[in-house]
Amino acid sequence: MQQPQGGQSLTNSVEHNLKSAQFPAIFKTSAEYHTPGTEITGTAIPHQEVIVTLDDLLISDAFIADIDEAMNHYDVRGPYANELGKSLALTQDKNIARMVIQSARASAIFSGGNGGSTLSNDGYATDATTLISGLNTAKQTLDENDVPVDTQRVNAVLKVAEWYLVANSDKNINRDYNEGQGGLHHQNLRTISDIYILKSNATPYGTDESAAGIPTKYQGDWSLTVGAVYTADAVASLRLMNLQTQMGFDMRRQGTLMIARMAVGHGTLRPDCAVEIATVT
Repeated sequence: MQQPQGGQSLTNSVEHNLKSAQFPAIFKTSAEYHTPGTEITGTAIPHQEVIVTLDDLLISDAFIADIDEAMNHYDVRGPYANELGKSLALTQDKNIARMVIQSARASAIFSGGNGGSTLSNDGYATDATTLISGLNTAKQTLDENDVPVDTQRVNAVLKVAEWYLVANSDKNINRDYNEGQGGLHHQNLRTISDIYILKSNATPYGTDESAAGIPTKYQGDWSLTVGAVYTADAVASLRLMNLQTQMGFDMRRQGTLMIARMAVGHGTLRPDCAVEIATVT
């Protein structure tokens, strides 16, 4: 998934040395008028802990036979290591995207609170104006759910095709509509209504993964999903081991085994902070 500039995280994340971690979810409270002489006892603020567990160790590996390496006139270890790391990053981004949709489909975690939301319109996949309207409605939905959209970064993740659909539209190219962000000589799409528009191939949009060979918590049917609008509080990420690479020569196989590995886990945190953009059919 394309990362935003400035090092801002797309999820609520923490590094931990255990198999699970608690993330706080705190609800809003109310105000009342005080009558002089009445004892003030303090109102209990709804507060929950969301548990996020680590996934199994995620690895990507490659084997380089000594004879093949000797016959090559170019180095492959550097490019191989790069590809191993990219495959892990791709898997992690897909899992985060899956959790964002799960959060948008989840019920409220507090009594009287809001759950996630889904906006449905077949035009979201084919018409730029309709999709832009949907993104604006999604942000409005977050705002109406009391998500602090003016102080927290709001992200929208689209498939590449939908990103270009908006980038090439009159509303992006025409200076009167969008402050001249785009043009016929280059394609530039940063924000819509202060929503950061990210494009990514690292999403499960358009696929049914209800029975896919991935951990159960990441499974779901995303065949109608076009995109998602959310803040970092929608998903929590637990990190035990950052990306690491290992390399060792195996005499029995006469070659070098390369392994990239990481230990992370993701889970839904605040459903009211996520909106799914989907088609109807």
